[in-house]
Amino acid sequence: MDVIEVWSGRYACLLQSALRLTNEGFANRLGIAVRTVATWHSDPSVVPRVEMQQLLDSAHEKAPDAARQRFALLVAKERGEVPESGAPTAQALRVAISVVLRQNDVLLVCRRDDDASGITWQFPAGVIKPGAKPETATVRETLDETGVHCAVRRSFGNRLHPVTGVLCEYFLCEYLAGEATNSDTIENVDVMWVPRNSVTRFIDADTIFPPVLAALEEQT
Repeated sequence: MDVIEVWSGRYACLLQSALRLTNEGFANRLGIAVRTVATWHSDPSVVPRVEMQQLLDSAHEKAPDAARQRFALLVAKERGEVPESGAPTAQALRVAISVVLRQNDVLLVCRRDDDASGITWQFPAGVIKPGAKPETATVRETLDETGVHCAVRRSFGNRLHPVTGVLCEYFLCEYLAGEATNSDTIENVDVMWVPRNSVTRFIDADTIFPPVLAALEEQT
């Protein structure tokens, strides 16, 4: 499903989630007031006026392919759509997330978005290619993004991300070698080590996978 005939507040919010934008970032993307976006969240059934429908159409059409795929998955889930029996299904997007510890420090990356309000701090992460082992992807993506060599210590488990709907595989990793550098300037703004007891100053505790948060709070 790649076309929305009539946008509602709910579909607009799903597009915002697919684009990974804050309320302010989404409002800036559309050129509207932040309070309008807040209204969509408070009343998902509202149908925006014609001019707003066109702005949402344009934002969807100009979205990166990955964001459009995320949006399609979110809409399909919202509608409860399931493929017919025996029909081929697309493999869910899987992402490996590395929680790399170096003594009492944790490795974080600052993600770049189309506007400054969308910049966020996160753990190093990368897409798990079909057929690849999550542990291998974790080590490879961390090195590619940050220049840091690490080894997987254990798995924290997985979850469907509450915002993006992407299947996330979380791993506790041990630092081995390398200087933390921003090796992916297209995706990231910065890379740095932060004290493990200060991570929630950079990442909202409510969005951190609970087993990860518990591990960070151990022996701090």
